[in-house]
Amino acid sequence: MSRAESGDQNADPLVYLEHHNYYSDSKIRRILREVKTFAMVGASTAWRRPSFYAMKYLQHKGYRIIPINPGRAGGEVLGETIYGSLADTPHKIDMVDIFRTSEEAYDITKDVIANKDERGIKYLWMQLTVRNDPAAELAETAGLEVVMNRCPKIEFGRLSGELSWSGVNSGIITAKTLRSPKS
Repeated sequence: MSRAESGDQNADPLVYLEHHNYYSDSKIRRILREVKTFAMVGASTAWRRPSFYAMKYLQHKGYRIIPINPGRAGGEVLGETIYGSLADTPHKIDMVDIFRTSEEAYDITKDVIANKDERGIKYLWMQLTVRNDPAAELAETAGLEVVMNRCPKIEFGRLSGELSWSGVNSGIITAKTLRSPKS
């Protein structure tokens, strides 16, 4: 039985998945193109929080974001009802975006796996600074595709060329107008 199958994140805390050190632009673009709806675990109602800004930006790009926040369940943010857990939401979800700490990611991943078939979840995304290799190993064993330590908002902007307009080096040098990752 592997660490992922046993569900014990402490079985080998030194697990390190090298294939998560780099993601190709084509992989990120494909994920952002295939995803229509995703749950944002750790969504905030405070406009100054990064999760609020990311949710607002991604909504404007055509994604449906389902906010998950047990402390705010039943409330509303940016026109969406806030749910206390993935199990509480009645919606189909393509991806779960973890906007919590790396330490919390393992238990959230177990919840994602428990709800993946009923909700249709195919992708698990961990925000900037969130990396939990045992959680990624567990998710991949369960058939989910995982991205860690990246922000879908930043990746969308980078791949569509929007970041270069604000003077940020997107790492993409071209004279061509870039197309949205959704097209």
